[in-house]
Amino acid sequence: MRGPAVKTRQRKQRSVTAPGTLENVPEESATQPTGLRPRLRALFRELGKFGTVGGIAFAIDVAIFNVLLQSGFETLIAKTISTVIATTFAFAGNRFWTWRDRAHAHMARQYTMFFVLNAIGLGIGLACLAISHYGLGQLSPIFQTQLADNISGQLVGTAAGSLFRFWSYRRFVFPATTPPGAPSRQEHRAAGVTPPPSPVRDTA
Repeated sequence: MRGPAVKTRQRKQRSVTAPGTLENVPEESATQPTGLRPRLRALFRELGKFGTVGGIAFAIDVAIFNVLLQSGFETLIAKTISTVIATTFAFAGNRFWTWRDRAHAHMARQYTMFFVLNAIGLGIGLACLAISHYGLGQLSPIFQTQLADNISGQLVGTAAGSLFRFWSYRRFVFPATTPPGAPSRQEHRAAGVTPPPSPVRDTA
């Protein structure tokens, strides 16, 4: 008489895939998009928050700069003050909102690195303007017009600098707390699921 244990063993043996066959092959490709979609949604959410913080910081920079100029401050001093205040706001906004779920330690170190990377992003924008105005301008005077300067400096330069800032802030200033390849808490929220608990081995 065959008991439940024998039937279970036979059922497991039938489910094993024999070499050279395609029987019972799990459809892994069908599960991959479900992991990619939450990651993309989380990334776009980060981009949206990053852009919002950057836009507000830019407005603060312009407003404070003009207020200081009207108050009699020297131009470079006014720009330095407005830049420091705007950068501080951008750091706080990204730290406590955009990447609030990421690693946060040594605020002074984070702020210093944030400021340095922000300066590099500014340098990228200036480099785009310099290449267009002074480099390509030697080939054709059309690259030295006001329209060309706005396209290379405000559009191309700002876009390139912003992409560098987003990547560098995300990579170096606010690194992920989860291991590489593992979905973060933001990705779980984007998928609308609760992160699964760690597996516990049954010792009973």
